Amino acid sequence: MVAWLPSDMPGIDPNIICHRLHVNPACKPVAQKRRNFAPERVAIIKAEIDKLLAAGFIEEVFYLEWLANVVLVAKQDKGKWRVCIDYTNLNKACPKDNFPLLRIDQLVDSTFGN
Repeated sequence: MVAWLPSDMPGIDPNIICHRLHVNPACKPVAQKRRNFAPERVAIIKAEIDKLLAAGFIEEVFYLEWLANVVLVAKQDKGKWRVCIDYTNLNKACPKDNFPLLRIDQLVDSTFGN
């Protein structure tokens, strides 16, 4: 079974499924300057945001300290766009993970004994 909505996962503690960022308190918050888009791109962005809001995967919140812009990235399919968020400044303020992931060649060698 695939969960398409948060309501499809009853009984799961929101503390488990909600991601919280650990922002370094020494970093100064950054509010990116607002980007302007052509009207046809604004329509694409609005449609994607409305779809995510209707599904319950995002909600409107107001953080005056941190503000990140929406970015449109062209997909390989001609005429299609992916809506992304520019988290460049926020990524710089968050500490990196401390657990290294195995390299695939190490995993294969340990599994098959090569």
